[in-house]
This record gives sequence, structure tokens and C-alpha cells, in this order.
Amino acid sequence: MIRTIGSAVAAVALALALAAPAAAQDVVKITLADQNSPQGWGPMHALQPWVKQVEEAGKGRIKIEVFPSQTLIKGIDMWKGVRSGIADIGWCVQGYWPEQTPLSDVMSLPFLPLKSAEQGGAILWQLYEKFPQIQKEYGDIQPLVLYTTSPNFLITSKKQVKTMEDLKGLKLRTLGGPPIEMAKALGASPAVMPMPDLYQALDKGVFDGAAVPWEAIHAFRLYEVAKNVTMVPFYASYFSLCANRQKIQSLPKDVRDILLSKSQLEGSKFWGRNFFDTAEKGVEERVKAAGITLNRYDVPPAEIERWKKTAGEPLWEAWVQKMEGKGHKEARQILNTALELAKQ
Repeated sequence: MIRTIGSAVAAVALALALAAPAAAQDVVKITLADQNSPQGWGPMHALQPWVKQVEEAGKGRIKIEVFPSQTLIKGIDMWKGVRSGIADIGWCVQGYWPEQTPLSDVMSLPFLPLKSAEQGGAILWQLYEKFPQIQKEYGDIQPLVLYTTSPNFLITSKKQVKTMEDLKGLKLRTLGGPPIEMAKALGASPAVMPMPDLYQALDKGVFDGAAVPWEAIHAFRLYEVAKNVTMVPFYASYFSLCANRQKIQSLPKDVRDILLSKSQLEGSKFWGRNFFDTAEKGVEERVKAAGITLNRYDVPPAEIERWKKTAGEPLWEAWVQKMEGKGHKEARQILNTALELAKQ
């Protein structure tokens, strides 16, 4: 009888242990560094919901600790910081390091026919999966998510730009790589600057304008210092939710599987849509609340075609030639694949 009762108690204890949430010591903690304010549109609508998705799927097994606003790693140092293990995951602006992932730069070629950031994220992830040469670029970094903005447009602090000639001599903030060449071809004077520093640069006249998405205008209150908006589809910036590859591979399989299930293709589409495609609404709300009017000019299609013929298609070919000259024989195939996917 005693043995029977003891066996029953043991069985109940085992059942309770299996049914209970993961013990504290079994919780896997993952650090995530971000350069953006947690009140920014992107963090509120993409990063924070994504973290919640992962943690809920883990049912207490996974805890992601977010370090926002460059508190753990500066945005410009994010790739290096994640690779060295300062953070397990980082939000990376690939345009800060144009020589790091040059084949992925196909997504930042100017005037590509991208319709949305959701589509851009899907295209970039599919290119990553299709081409081993692109995968090789990331080395010790394992991208969980790859996504883009919708095409960046132009904001200026003083002069409203309406034609290509209006750009001549303007000091513009762009990302590195193809966007620099685009701005030069259009007659502007470009330079790279981290987005958190742009407000002050525009306010003090260090820059006359910048190529930006709506999300950056919202996150960094750029509507306060650059009220002229010129809607022209310059180029898409691209980003990664980049992870330390060794760290990801060392995670328990169930944790790794959950993390990846919320990432990759579907995660890339989710981040593009929620981070960028919805952000114009957020800007509209903020400028209305602040009593600010943005001077918006939509460049006519015929004028956009002029810009594209000058600083779009010629730079596509120049990029292919440059990549092939560096031994990347697959460059033209990568560009053609991106263009075909953009038609879908």
C-alpha cells in the first residue's frame, strides 16, 4: 500500500513538472541591441511585436532583453558588436558598411521598381536563400530577418526640390554604396551619416536634405527641421536583424526553431510591412498634433523618368560591372532575379 501511494505521488509530481512552465534556470535569455528609440514607429510596430511573438511561442522558455537607443551598441558599430558577442542580436543598417555585403546592395540600387517594404523584404530574403554568394557575405553573422524600406524619398530644410536641376550642389545625407553614386549623378553632394545624428545636422545646415523613409521622419522628428517633402522613389535602404552565428547555433534546438519560425521569409515581410509601410500614418498624426504643415510635392512621372535615366539604369549596369570586376560573376543574375521578383 505504501509503495502504491508512493508511486502515485511520484507520478503526480512528474506530471506537474511536465505541465509547469519552464523553470527559471531553463529560461534562455537573449540580448538584442537597437539604435532606435522604443517610442519610434518601427520599434513599436515591428520590433516589440516580434519580440512578443517569439516569447509567446516559447511559452516562458525564451526571454529577449532589448537595449534601445544605442545604450548597448552604437548603430554604426552594431555589426562589429554583434559579431564580437556584445549582443546576441542587433538591428543593423547595412548601408553603414557598404563594403560588408556588396551583393546584397542590389536592393539599394536607385529607382528599382519596388512597390512596398513588405515586397522588398520578401525579395531580399529570397535572394539570400537562392545565392550562396550572398549568404557568404554575412560570415559570422546570421541574419534572422532581412528587409527593406519602401523607396526613400527626399526631404529638405529650405529649398523645395521639384526638378533634377534643383538638386545641384545640395548637401544630402544618403547611405553608402549605390545611393552615394545616385546622388552624385543627380548633381548633389552626398555623405553618409547615422540617422540619429541627422536632426542636428539639418537644423545647423550641415546638410540641406536627406533621402529618408517615413519611419525615420517619425522616429527622429525630422518634420521639425525639414518640412519640404519631394516624393520621388530614390532607393530602398535595407536592414538586418543580425545575430551572432555561434550564439544562435549554440541555442537549444527548440529555442532555435522557435526563433527561426518567427524570422526568415515571413519575418522579413512582417518587419518590412510593420516597420515602414505603415509609418506614413504615424507621421501624419505627429505633424497634425504639432501644428506643422509639410510641403509635399509629387514629382510627375515624366520627370521621374529623367532622374531614372540619369541615375537609375546606368547605375544598375555600373554596379554589375563593378561586382564582376571584383570576381562576383553572379552579379547580373542577382540583379535580374531582383527585377523579376519585383514584377510579381
